[in-house]
Amino acid sequence: MNRATTDGPRPCLAALLAASALAACASYGPSQLRVGQSADEVTQAMGAPTAIYALPGGAQRIEYARGPFGRQTYMIDIDGGGRVSGWAQVLSEANFNALPNGITRDELLRRLGTPGERHRIGWQERDLWAWRYPTNDCLWFTVSLDREQRVVDSGYGIDPRCDAGDRSGDRQ
Repeated sequence: MNRATTDGPRPCLAALLAASALAACASYGPSQLRVGQSADEVTQAMGAPTAIYALPGGAQRIEYARGPFGRQTYMIDIDGGGRVSGWAQVLSEANFNALPNGITRDELLRRLGTPGERHRIGWQERDLWAWRYPTNDCLWFTVSLDREQRVVDSGYGIDPRCDAGDRSGDRQ
């Protein structure tokens, strides 16, 4: 057998698959964006946002919730002129620990984005919101909102999807 003929297409196929994987990753996060790009260029590169929040001075924060079970959320700030001024992956312990009690629901959404799960705790008249985030531990971050939709407490807990006997983790 001629090795060159049997192995010839494989390197090309491997290169094509690698290029496809890199292209898919490029649209996953904002690493290809540059300060000064237009908001239209952001949506062309990243797709439709999961939410848009108003900021002072006509600026906006565009949310892109990504990853399995929402473990990454990118916030891209657009200045009053419609240009990218910066971005960050906001689901981090540093951002969680900086959340003060008393902030409004709207401010919480501007800081952390759409939660992965929401539950109503009727007897306490509270809403419990939870975010999964990139960690080697199986944790999530939770926030309680009172009836005025203000943060009253927050903390870390074991993500229920990690419990081996809990079959609710099979649901999407």
